[in-house]
Amino acid sequence: MRTQSSAIEETGIAVSTPGAPEPHVPANRRPGTLQAALGVTAFSLTFPATAWGLEGFGPWSLVAVRSVLAAVIAGGCLLALRVPVPSRRHWAGLAVVAAGVVLGFPLLTTLALQTSTTAHAAVVVGLLPLTTALLSALRTGARPSRMFWGAALAGAAAVIAFTVQQSGGALSSADAYLFGALLICAAGYTEGGRLARTMPGWQVIGWALVLCLPLSVPGALVALSYEPVHLTAHSVAGLLWVAAGSQFLGLVVWYRGMAAIGIPKASQLQLAQPLLTLVWSVLLLGEQLTPAAPLTAAAVLICIALTQRARG
Repeated sequence: MRTQSSAIEETGIAVSTPGAPEPHVPANRRPGTLQAALGVTAFSLTFPATAWGLEGFGPWSLVAVRSVLAAVIAGGCLLALRVPVPSRRHWAGLAVVAAGVVLGFPLLTTLALQTSTTAHAAVVVGLLPLTTALLSALRTGARPSRMFWGAALAGAAAVIAFTVQQSGGALSSADAYLFGALLICAAGYTEGGRLARTMPGWQVIGWALVLCLPLSVPGALVALSYEPVHLTAHSVAGLLWVAAGSQFLGLVVWYRGMAAIGIPKASQLQLAQPLLTLVWSVLLLGEQLTPAAPLTAAAVLICIALTQRARG
């Protein structure tokens, strides 16, 4: 049987012991930045894939089934590698990850996408980096520089202005769901990034998914009995992506990236996510972009570069 230390050595992530200082973040941050960027790319497909999934599933069914499928994948990996159960001190943090990332954000955004376009829903991920950085500062004591905060605020403002313009400047009835999803997901990201410094990122989301099984399995059974299901190529593909890509694989590389480069800086890479989502929306959903898209993309990329170079 593999020990936890041997399993962790294979992932290349150090683990701290109770009372020990936080592991040292490597000076070479490029691998961590790449992993965080891959996570953002995976997340950028979530809204279009959810829109596809809603073509054949009800919102409650889609969220519950995606959680069950992702938990099966994660649980299989945990069993295959004989990963020990996390210590008691980690379960409170895993519960926050489960509530925010596994259940809360998917459910609230799926409910919002019933009446909102993917462009309008992108307001959430436009504000998510700043909210995550704020919660990270409160939770971990991180103190980013003024340059970091200035660039983060500028990037968030650019994304908000663009996505509001895309939606015609009017607030929809889905905004309550979207802002609730913003807060709960930022909490899950912050806690997951902290835990990923003491255990491999894939184990963080893996155990969070398994922790939700007592809720997601009966929830899926009840939802499927009440909501009609019409299987199509789009609905199946959308379900598979949000379960395997967004809910598990994307979060694996995302948490690894946050552990390597820090939660505040990793969170700012998500400023590119709304624009990527809009690109996928054009290609996969046939939505139309305005001429403001290239200008906003350039502004966001500049802000990302500034946050990555800022110290603190």
